[in-house]
Amino acid sequence: MGMCLPCLGGPGNDLSTSPDRVSNLETRRRELAEAAEKRQKETTYRGVKNPQAVERNKKNKEMEKQEMRPSLPGGGLKWQVG
Repeated sequence: MGMCLPCLGGPGNDLSTSPDRVSNLETRRRELAEAAEKRQKETTYRGVKNPQAVERNKKNKEMEKQEMRPSLPGGGLKWQVG
Protein backbone atom coordinates (compact mmCIF):
# COMPACT_ATOMS: atom_id res chain seq x y z
CA MET A 1 0.00 0.00 0.00
CA GLY A 2 1.35 3.36 -1.01
CA MET A 3 1.07 6.58 0.87
CA CYS A 4 -0.93 9.16 -1.00
CA LEU A 5 -1.24 12.02 1.48
CA PRO A 6 1.50 14.62 1.83
CA CYS A 7 1.41 14.46 5.64
CA LEU A 8 2.26 10.75 5.44
CA GLY A 9 5.18 11.34 3.11
CA GLY A 10 3.44 10.47 -0.16
CA PRO A 11 3.04 12.61 -3.24
CA GLY A 12 0.94 15.67 -2.49
CA ASN A 13 0.63 17.10 -5.99
CA ASP A 14 -3.01 16.02 -6.34
CA LEU A 15 -4.15 18.18 -3.40
CA SER A 16 -2.66 21.48 -4.57
CA THR A 17 -4.80 24.04 -6.34
CA SER A 18 -2.96 25.39 -9.33
CA PRO A 19 -4.27 28.46 -11.17
CA ASP A 20 -5.26 26.47 -14.24
CA ARG A 21 -7.15 23.95 -12.09
CA VAL A 22 -9.05 26.81 -10.42
CA SER A 23 -9.91 28.34 -13.80
CA ASN A 24 -11.08 24.91 -15.00
CA LEU A 25 -13.37 24.68 -11.97
CA GLU A 26 -14.75 28.15 -12.62
CA THR A 27 -15.35 27.28 -16.26
CA ARG A 28 -17.08 24.07 -15.28
CA ARG A 29 -19.31 25.88 -12.76
CA ARG A 30 -20.27 28.47 -15.37
CA GLU A 31 -21.11 25.72 -17.89
CA LEU A 32 -23.23 23.91 -15.30
CA ALA A 33 -25.08 27.12 -14.45
CA GLU A 34 -25.77 27.80 -18.14
CA ALA A 35 -27.01 24.25 -18.62
CA ALA A 36 -29.32 24.60 -15.61
CA GLU A 37 -30.77 27.85 -17.01
CA LYS A 38 -31.33 26.19 -20.37
CA ARG A 39 -33.15 23.25 -18.75
CA GLN A 40 -35.28 25.68 -16.73
CA LYS A 41 -36.32 27.56 -19.88
CA GLU A 42 -37.10 24.31 -21.68
CA THR A 43 -39.36 23.08 -18.89
CA THR A 44 -41.05 26.48 -18.60
CA TYR A 45 -42.01 26.56 -22.26
CA ARG A 46 -42.65 22.88 -22.79
CA GLY A 47 -45.39 22.50 -25.40
CA VAL A 48 -45.37 26.20 -26.31
CA LYS A 49 -44.65 26.93 -29.95
CA ASN A 50 -43.94 30.64 -29.54
CA PRO A 51 -42.48 31.55 -26.12
CA GLN A 52 -42.03 35.22 -27.08
CA ALA A 53 -45.78 35.53 -27.68
CA VAL A 54 -46.47 34.06 -24.25
CA GLU A 55 -44.17 36.60 -22.60
CA ARG A 56 -45.77 39.42 -24.59
CA ASN A 57 -49.24 38.33 -23.49
CA LYS A 58 -48.16 38.21 -19.84
CA LYS A 59 -46.78 41.75 -20.06
CA ASN A 60 -49.93 42.99 -21.78
CA LYS A 61 -52.14 41.49 -19.07
CA GLU A 62 -50.02 43.08 -16.34
CA MET A 63 -50.24 46.46 -18.09
CA GLU A 64 -54.03 46.13 -18.33
CA LYS A 65 -54.28 45.33 -14.61
CA GLN A 66 -52.22 48.41 -13.77
CA GLU A 67 -54.42 50.58 -15.98
CA MET A 68 -57.57 49.23 -14.33
CA ARG A 69 -56.36 50.19 -10.85
CA PRO A 70 -57.70 53.55 -9.76
CA SER A 71 -55.17 56.24 -9.04
CA LEU A 72 -57.23 57.86 -6.25
CA PRO A 73 -55.99 57.24 -2.70
CA GLY A 74 -59.38 56.03 -1.47
CA GLY A 75 -59.63 53.37 -4.11
CA GLY A 76 -61.85 55.47 -6.35
CA LEU A 77 -65.03 54.79 -4.38
CA LYS A 78 -67.18 57.62 -3.05
CA TRP A 79 -69.73 57.35 -0.28
CA GLN A 80 -73.18 58.60 -1.04
CA VAL A 81 -75.74 59.23 1.64
CA GLY A 82 -79.25 59.54 0.62
